[in-house]
Amino acid sequence: MRYPHAAPASSASKRSPFLIAATLAMAVSSAWAQTPAGSADAQLIKQGEYLSRAADCVACHTAANGKPYAGGLPFETPVGTVYSTNITPDKQTGIGNYSYEDFDRAVRHGVGKDVGSLYPAMPYTAYANIQPADVKALYAYFMHGVQPVRQQNKDAEIPWPLSMRWPLGLWRAMFAPSAVGEGASQPAMAGDAEVLRGRYLVEGLGHCGACHTPRGFALQEKAVTNADGSAFLSGAVVEGWLAKDLRGDLNSGLGSWSKADIVAFLKSGRNAHSAAFGGMAQVVEDSTQHLTDDDLNAIAAYLKALPPADGDGAAKQAYSDTTGQALRKGSDKSDGAMTFLNNCAACHRSSGKGYAQTFPQLAQSSTVLSKDPASLIHIVLKGAQMPWTKSAPTQYAMPGFDYRLTDQEVADVVTFVRNSWGNQAPAVTARQVATVRKDVGAVAAPAR
Repeated sequence: MRYPHAAPASSASKRSPFLIAATLAMAVSSAWAQTPAGSADAQLIKQGEYLSRAADCVACHTAANGKPYAGGLPFETPVGTVYSTNITPDKQTGIGNYSYEDFDRAVRHGVGKDVGSLYPAMPYTAYANIQPADVKALYAYFMHGVQPVRQQNKDAEIPWPLSMRWPLGLWRAMFAPSAVGEGASQPAMAGDAEVLRGRYLVEGLGHCGACHTPRGFALQEKAVTNADGSAFLSGAVVEGWLAKDLRGDLNSGLGSWSKADIVAFLKSGRNAHSAAFGGMAQVVEDSTQHLTDDDLNAIAAYLKALPPADGDGAAKQAYSDTTGQALRKGSDKSDGAMTFLNNCAACHRSSGKGYAQTFPQLAQSSTVLSKDPASLIHIVLKGAQMPWTKSAPTQYAMPGFDYRLTDQEVADVVTFVRNSWGNQAPAVTARQVATVRKDVGAVAAPAR
């Protein structure tokens, strides 16, 4: 899910996050649109600005210390480096000469003007669900509400033959859904108008599945909407972070979160269960905190309506203070326990409950209990910072420990955390830590 314009992305780790779908999309040339001068009224432009935040357009199209929407943000992809494009209405280097039809073809159909099919990770698979009326508002905003910026686009650094585009047409034919028509209704789903509004935001503008849905051999999302199956929003790894399960699983998903918990997380970047970090911190800071309470409640209602990915899901793991007592008495002298006491206990406490709204709890945390420990390893190695939000302006941060903990020490402490205070999750190996350390560019710890 990944927006005021004063807070541009600083690196490819942004979104949203970083969703691989938005990543490869940067390889395309300009794909937006124009309205005839004077034809867009103020209300339509204002609506388009709001929708652009819901769709997180600024996240990928603003470079570090750059001007909003001027592009130039680099993304390291499996096939090479690509750069976000200038989507301001500048007529020389931006989209000032694009028509509404050009805009719509790129956003909802995956076909860019003068470039043909867009790279398969472009979130047009989600944007296909956007109503044409909202597309019109978006293009009115980009043409009349965004400051033009004269800045040349950078060519993608993708070697031939991977740079060829003609195979992308086949990809679109195989995996891309057809764009909805004006006023088209979504497939039936139990729920009231609020749930249906949330569904529209999550499956369309928010393109949450681009990060939170696992991908297949061709980089296609295994499910584009909930109607496609329970893989939708069941969790995936993006840029070394686990985009968590957003379905109803009690331990690794949102099954134990209330609707109010979800709203608080999207609005402030934290709640009683967890805090936003990595790409999701940017999503909250630049996008979801700016949504209306009605839309945030709609998103929460829809997510709470999703059943667990694994059938009925496992029973909720119960808290136990056995670990806390052992740590306080000094009776647990295992390597993981000692590493935890020396590096983690001051903030997360021997009870594993942390400090509400400040330092996240580790006991029964969905991040801790997720099957894939990528995020937990990543945050131990590199640290993370909570987002700045209007409702929670203090940006608490966790330092990285890559410089002081070896792969084995990280494996020991992460395994300890995943099996303490009632937590039950698979152990982590030094080899897994070494892989994440390399992937995220963490420094090597000194040899013992």
